[in-house]
Amino acid sequence: MNEIVFIDYAGVALFAATGALAASRKELDIIGFLFLAAVTGIGGGTARDLILDVPVFWVAEPLYILVCTVTAVGIYFTANLLESRFYALLWLDAIALAAYGVFGAYKGLIVTGSPVVAVVMGMLTSTLGGILRDVIANEPSVLLRKEIYVTASLLGALAFVLADAAGFDLPYSVGIGFVTAFAIRAGAMSFGWTLPTYRSRPGRDYE
Repeated sequence: MNEIVFIDYAGVALFAATGALAASRKELDIIGFLFLAAVTGIGGGTARDLILDVPVFWVAEPLYILVCTVTAVGIYFTANLLESRFYALLWLDAIALAAYGVFGAYKGLIVTGSPVVAVVMGMLTSTLGGILRDVIANEPSVLLRKEIYVTASLLGALAFVLADAAGFDLPYSVGIGFVTAFAIRAGAMSFGWTLPTYRSRPGRDYE
């Protein structure tokens, strides 16, 4: 298994784990675990492949569903060992965000050859699953948290694309993209990094 395929499976497994952890916080049954793990693990990649008009990855290779299933069952029996499941969910999500962002950018670049599309696909692949998880589980959405989230995915995908354009070998490009995204997201969670937010101002008085 080469490094980019490993990144793909790792991203699916890690996102599936966050979905299962969300299910454990809601005290769902095993079917709830399986459903949330699958939606989170394959949601972003499914949207990516539909937009790129290529065979949906888990339909072409059902092993991805098995990865989600095994992950969900494993979390079902071990979630009680984690003192803070929400804390674990956030850190696993950060790792998955970095991994899946790189793979999404790689696939977008391979399919279209466009660096812009590649960055967008990386961002979509690595964020949609987590957003769906939070909506379904009625958890506070990672998208609406103040600290940097989507930006970390965007910059990680951009770093991968730039490294690839600069002629770096694939393992180095993957590593650069992953470390960039994870470092930014980890810093945001640890130190509260944010971007300037919009401040509403009164409208102009034309009288």
